[in-house]
Formats: sequence, C-alpha cells, structure tokens
Amino acid sequence: MNGTIPAPTIEYALLAPMLVVFGAAIIGVLVEAFAPRYLRSSIHKPLTLLSLAGAFVITIWQARTGIPTKPSAMGAVAVDGPALFIWGTILVLAFVSVLLINDEGHFVASASAVPGSAEEERALSEGAMHTEVYPLVLFAVGGMLLFPAANDLLAMFVALEVMSLPLYLLCGLARRRRLLSQEAAVKYFLLGAFSSAFFLYGTALLYGYAGSVDLAKIGAALGTVGGQDTLLYIGAAMLGVGLLFKIGAAPFQAWKPDVYQGSPTPITALMASGTLVAAFGALLRVFWVALGGLQWSWTPIMWGVAILTMLVGAVLAITQTDIKRMLAYSSIAHGGFLLIGVIALGDQQQNASALSALLFYLVAYGFTTVGAFAVVTTVRDAGGEAWHLSRWAGLGKRRPLVATVFALFLLAFAGIPLTSGFFGKYAVFQAAVDAGATPLVVVGVVSSAIAAFFYVRVIVLMFFNDPAADGPSVVIPRGTWAVGAVAVLATVVLGVFPQPVLDLAHTAAQSLFVR
Repeated sequence: MNGTIPAPTIEYALLAPMLVVFGAAIIGVLVEAFAPRYLRSSIHKPLTLLSLAGAFVITIWQARTGIPTKPSAMGAVAVDGPALFIWGTILVLAFVSVLLINDEGHFVASASAVPGSAEEERALSEGAMHTEVYPLVLFAVGGMLLFPAANDLLAMFVALEVMSLPLYLLCGLARRRRLLSQEAAVKYFLLGAFSSAFFLYGTALLYGYAGSVDLAKIGAALGTVGGQDTLLYIGAAMLGVGLLFKIGAAPFQAWKPDVYQGSPTPITALMASGTLVAAFGALLRVFWVALGGLQWSWTPIMWGVAILTMLVGAVLAITQTDIKRMLAYSSIAHGGFLLIGVIALGDQQQNASALSALLFYLVAYGFTTVGAFAVVTTVRDAGGEAWHLSRWAGLGKRRPLVATVFALFLLAFAGIPLTSGFFGKYAVFQAAVDAGATPLVVVGVVSSAIAAFFYVRVIVLMFFNDPAADGPSVVIPRGTWAVGAVAVLATVVLGVFPQPVLDLAHTAAQSLFVR
C-alpha cells in the first residue's frame, strides 16, 4: 500500500452543458465584483442568453453523436437519454424565462432596503436594478441540470441545494408588493430547508442499508441485504418527502401558492417550468433506478399522493381570486397528473412508453406555463401586475389578441384537443391504463373536468364580461412578445403534430431501460 490516491476520472465533454452554465454563472459573479454598475446589465444579458443557447447546442450535439452506456464523473452523473432530453427542455425553458427577466421593472432596486423606506424610494427613482439576478438564475439552472442526472444521492443533494438556494433569494426580489415577496422567500427557504433535511436524512439511512449512495447499488442491494428493512423503508419515505416537496405534491404543496404569488413573475415562470421538470427527472431516477425493486411497497402510497394532489389542486383552484395563485394550484393538479405516469412506470418497468409519455408531458406543460406567466406580466395596473381576476374582466374586448393567447394556454392546461395539453394527458393516461391503473385515470379525468371549470371561468370573464372604466393597461415588451410567440407555437405544434416529439421522447426513454 503506497498511500497514493488515484485521480478522479471526469468526462468533461459529457458534462459540457452543465460546465458552460456554471462557468457563465461564475463569470457573472466576477462581473458583479469588478465591472462598473452601469455596464453590468449590458454584459449579463448576452452572457446569460449565449451560455444557455450554447449549452443547448452542445446537448443536441451529444444526443446526435451517441448516448453513453455508463455513468460519467466516477459514476456520479448519468448522462443518458432521459437526462439529455430533460437538459434540452430545461435549457429552452430557462432561455425564454430569461427573456422575461430582461424586460425591466420586475425586480427590486435595493433588496436590503426596508419596504417603503426613503432608501428604497431613492433607489427606485434612480432606476437601479439587481443585476445579480442573472448569475443567480444561471446557478439555479445549473442545479436543475445536475438534479435529474445525478446518479448518486450525494450528488443529487448537492444539485438540490445549488438549484434551491438561488431561488430562495430570487423569490424575495419582486419590485412591487415587497412584503409579500419577502414573505414568499422566507416561507420557501424555511420549508425548503425542512425538505432538504428529510432528503439528507433519508440518504443517510439508505447508505446505512446499502453501504453506498450510488442509485444502482442501492437498487441491487434490495434483494440481497436482510434484517435492515427499517432503514430501507424509513430512508425511502424521507427521500420521497424531499422530492415530493420540490414538485409541490400534496400534502407538501402549501408553499407553492404563496411562493408563486409573491415571487417576481419571471422567476415564477422559471420555477413552474424548469424546477418542475428537474424535480420530476430526479424523482423518476430515484424511484426507478434505486427503488424500482421496492415498487410494491411505494406504489400504493404514490397512488394516494397522486389522487390527493390532483383533487387538492383542482378543487382549491376554484376558490382563488388571484391569477398567480390559480396558476399555482393548476400546477399542483398537473403534478398529480404527472405522478400517474410515475406510477405507470413503476408497474411497467420493461416498457418505455410511460417514461416517454412523462417526458412529452413535461415539455408540453413547461412551454404552456411559461407562456401563461408571460401573459400575466403584460396586464398591469398602476401598482404593477393586475393579479386579481376581477381586473381581467373584458380583456378580450379591449385586447383580443392577448386574451386569445391566454385562453389558448388555459385550454391547453385543461387538456382540450388540438393543444399540447391534450396529448400530454392522453399519453400519460394511456400508459397508466396499460399498467392496470385505470381507477387512477378515472380520478385524473374527474380532476381534469373540475379544473376545466376554473379555466373556462377565466375565459368567460375575459370575453363575455364588460371591462371596467379604469381597467388595466396591457404592456408587451419585445422579450415578452418573443416568449409568447414561442409558447403559442409550441402549444399548437405539439397539439397538432405531437408525433416527432413523442418519438424523440421514446428514443430518449429507451436508453435508461437498456442501461
């Protein structure tokens, strides 16, 4: 024994998309430290957009040149088909979310100032803005990329924190309704810290059971380790709590409406799309790769969570009068629909259709969500965005194009045919029926019908109610125009011609099953 430690082997080319994003985030920090204040915004904007676009191009190149057959970075990161598909989805959603962020007026001038103080008023009058938003967003996106690709629980925990910590800060930087924004940040931080503690403690217990944090080794230990079932079941339960919190599944959904309402709307769009995609990617990897052999134990629990999540999201959304809170409960309901796919995957491990259906649903829902929140940023009162539903009355008569676009997104959420939401739900429900989970699909259809009520209610409010004399204005910056156009195009194309993306998702899904 010579005492030497072998150097780790890291496949930098495979990790290039993540490295590009993290590298740009570090450069952004240096810009904040050394660049003059008046130059920072003009440097951050192209740096952020180019890094996300470059990472996406590299991801496409990797997918076309061949998918690796084994994990990289000493087994810590699995750059397989599902990971590459999810990476591409997150990068596109992050890109369009940054276009929303680029439109001025969403972020506070001085986060350290007391709301309503003279210091804050002075910063507002000077037109100051927190340019730290851009590197924080890049760090969060880097964490989103690592989270679904992590192949061991420690790497996944690091990714969870890298993804979450910047979002805790970003949630508290809304330019208006400062106290509500700060309250959202504190709630998200405290509850997120509890969920991280559950995840970490579950990791420790599973390590005690399997002697490893590697997901594949934990899965292999399920049939060989005896007398340690207490560690296994408690560890798996705690790990599940941490992951279900990130997707906002009931009964861990309480943070979602408050955080979505109080956060700057572009950050809400990023969380509602990119974070959800990353969290479901991690959930799939843990429950299939590590805990797939335990499916008869966790599937009944997941049934209950899925049913509760769908009903809580659909029923409570009816009572909402705030547009962002309504969309938050809609997101909770959609999380329940996606959990149906997770259950179908557990019952049908040799069939890639369930995983490909989930991947398609994540793409379809992500674009529709970003588009919906982009429209929310355009309808404004004197004090900022017009969040109360009563202020949207008659919008279809005053600005028919904006109202029609928002109605399209609501119909997609409801799963109306010829929209992306219809084929997303159809694919997931079909996989669940094939897996023998027909009762769960019935609950999903009922929940969809309930959800359709509050979507149609908003459409009726916009097109069949008279506008108020002091109705809100509609301001559409160039970046928001671009985001809306991309979201509309994706919603329509995925609803009319879904097969190319379904085939791409199916090809990506197969590489996880043959590993």
